[in-house]
Amino acid sequence: MKKVYLSVIGFAIVCRMGAYAQTLPDTTNKPKTSLYTPIDDTTDYRPRRLRIDEINLVSSYYNQTGNHSPVTGGVGTEAVTDISNGLELKLVWLGENLNKNTISAGFGIDYHTSASAAYVNKSGASKTGGSRVYPSLDWTLETKGGSFGIGSYVSSEYNYSSFGADVHFSKKVNHNNGEFSAKFQAYLDQVTMIYPSEFIPAPVKTVSNGVVYITSASGRTTAVSSGGSTTTSGGGSLPTSARDTYTGSFSYSQMISPRLQGMLLFDAVAQSGYLGLPFHRVYFANPKDTDAVEKLPSNRYKLPIGGRLNYFLGDNIILKGYYRYYMDSWGTKSNTANLEVVYKITPFFSVSPFFRYYDQTAARYFAPIYTHTPSEEYYTSNYAYAQFTSRFYGMGIRLAPPKGVLGWQSLHDVEIRYGHYSQSTDLLSDVVSMAFSFK
Repeated sequence: MKKVYLSVIGFAIVCRMGAYAQTLPDTTNKPKTSLYTPIDDTTDYRPRRLRIDEINLVSSYYNQTGNHSPVTGGVGTEAVTDISNGLELKLVWLGENLNKNTISAGFGIDYHTSASAAYVNKSGASKTGGSRVYPSLDWTLETKGGSFGIGSYVSSEYNYSSFGADVHFSKKVNHNNGEFSAKFQAYLDQVTMIYPSEFIPAPVKTVSNGVVYITSASGRTTAVSSGGSTTTSGGGSLPTSARDTYTGSFSYSQMISPRLQGMLLFDAVAQSGYLGLPFHRVYFANPKDTDAVEKLPSNRYKLPIGGRLNYFLGDNIILKGYYRYYMDSWGTKSNTANLEVVYKITPFFSVSPFFRYYDQTAARYFAPIYTHTPSEEYYTSNYAYAQFTSRFYGMGIRLAPPKGVLGWQSLHDVEIRYGHYSQSTDLLSDVVSMAFSFK
């Protein structure tokens, strides 16, 4: 029910914003070339006026089951539910030389519950749910020869906070039949050091001048007087550890023929800092050894490379293919292959079944529960680093009539997608999403 309420609230906001947008001069029915209308044009179009160009609302529900939770050392429930709602507002105006400027402002909020989170505390009494809030802002300048832009992101949840920024640009080549794009991103994150309950030091008790002082592991000090009253001072907040990620993404797209389009993709990723999570347990092979939390290197390098091909098979069918090869410095290698078929039942109504296959090798630091030894430099029982294969399949439905959905001209299109995911480790999940686009 919470998903319905959140969706209705977000949908109402969009409706109000869409209604406000209609009070501006009506330019929605003008061709895109009107953005480059000369200043001395005699029409009522104002080339530099800021206007709402597009509003997008996405709402999704995700449900997962499994039995390899890293919180309990690689065994135990992986049940997760997540409700996500995102709103994006695009504002457009014309600047110098009538170049198009676009500001994209986004705001997202997720609410998730995780059954395994209860076992961070061995009593099962710890936090099982939380929210993540992630606003974003991007500015892009488009010219006849390409584009340039900058963006920023913020994300915050109970055990993690992140700040990111990027710069991106593109250049049209080969008589505008090809385009080279590049994007450079940096994420500066802080991981809250939430340890399992058995690894938290017991409170320290001291006595001074007849007053008992109790200091917790987080540095919070409580003074207990002989009469039973208490006073508290000092920290109280848990320490954090840094995690930095730097990414360079490059792509080249080309119109190969009137029916065939292709794109090459290449990424380079470098991570440093605390790259594990402090509440992921590891149970060693010898019961006499003291258990630990996962320990991973403080550096990781990733290298994905891939490509896309879109083929227009007649007027009603589009074939969309994608392949990616991935490797990293922890020894993981993977292959991803995806095929989506877009079939237009009418010019304004389409269905798109899809299928994705994925396989990966295990990272060199992974082993199941009761396998690691303390003599190893690094160890984890998180099955995200295990060897497995997965399949993800489903279908999307898109409706985009020329007079708007249900006759509402501002509601440009609606898309509903469902997908089912299965992994060879017995992890299963289902996701349903709805997207509304207002123009």
